[in-house]
Amino acid sequence: MDFTYDEEQLALRDAARSLLTKSYSDFENRRKAVGTGHDGDGPGYDPAVWGQMAEMGLLALPFSEEDGGVGAGPVEVGIVAEEVGRVIAPEPFLTTVVLAGGLVAAVGTDEQRGEIVGGLAAGELVPALAHAEPGSRWQPSARTVSATQDGDTWTLEGVKEPVPYGATADLLVVSAALPDGGTGLFTVDPSVDGVERTGYRTPDGGRAARVRLSGVTATPLGEAGADATEAIAASYDATRVAAAQEAVGAMQVALDTTSDYLKSRKQFGVPLKTFQALTFRAADMYVSLELARSLAQWATMVLASPSTDAAERRTAATRAWAQVSRAARHIGQEAIQLHGGIGVTAEYSVGSYTAHLTTLDHLLGDSRHHLGALARGVADYDVVDPIG
Repeated sequence: MDFTYDEEQLALRDAARSLLTKSYSDFENRRKAVGTGHDGDGPGYDPAVWGQMAEMGLLALPFSEEDGGVGAGPVEVGIVAEEVGRVIAPEPFLTTVVLAGGLVAAVGTDEQRGEIVGGLAAGELVPALAHAEPGSRWQPSARTVSATQDGDTWTLEGVKEPVPYGATADLLVVSAALPDGGTGLFTVDPSVDGVERTGYRTPDGGRAARVRLSGVTATPLGEAGADATEAIAASYDATRVAAAQEAVGAMQVALDTTSDYLKSRKQFGVPLKTFQALTFRAADMYVSLELARSLAQWATMVLASPSTDAAERRTAATRAWAQVSRAARHIGQEAIQLHGGIGVTAEYSVGSYTAHLTTLDHLLGDSRHHLGALARGVADYDVVDPIG
């Protein structure tokens, strides 16, 4: 596999980096962006930056040109995700564009894709996927939220939580258990009667919501009554791979910040880097980062290959996120420990980077969950490859 970027991809990286660095290289700017609406009622990001991302075409990357997108692939999405991670930009690129938008692009009708994907790409519509349910553990099926059909009318009943950026979303894409089995997808206007949204802040300053649906009239996304379980699984796989790239960007900055601190901070009249035990710990952080980067890039290439089937995609996403999750926990904890007391303060960046990496774990499943999934399928392999 060739992991090097071509000229267009390098230009995309430079453009995304320029925009996001200009917006959030001063960490105080991010604190201000996520600080609006302390009770969870604010957007949790800067709408002006979101609009600039739309103007640059970043929100349109994974979608086909027919749907108003750019027609790029997982590699380009990963490039932007890594730049988002470098400054932990609070804009919901991962959950809105890759996750919710990816599902609409996969199963929506021509009309739905044109309206929803086109609006998302233009920065005019912010959809949110309402799939997770209280007590569920990162499964592609809905269980407690049910869909009921009466003629051509569908109604939804139940609770979804957490819904990333669900309190301020313009449209909800909701999964629900179908009467005849399987999981269907529906679109819901959050302003209609029967929708109750309670927003709150996530550990990294982002936003999530508890969404209660009480007999809400919904519109099927795509074919009415069709089982979308596999489409949901595929969208989460793509999101895990993009999140792996985002986490790599965040971990790189956490490592660089820690390394700079060890060089500048003095103890007993000498820089901290003088103490061998501390430099060994920093070196271990570097090893974890490079292992995670390798798996993330490999999984991205697997998804980008047109010959990849569903099983290969699932395995690649699971292996990559299992490694990244473990590395993120290691690097985040060490970054805080090596900074000492300042590492846990809200005014300093490394604590926020660790909080963001932890939030990604809560959204997509931690390493123990994914290692368990890999272990359950180990008997299917004649030869087992190590994952790190």
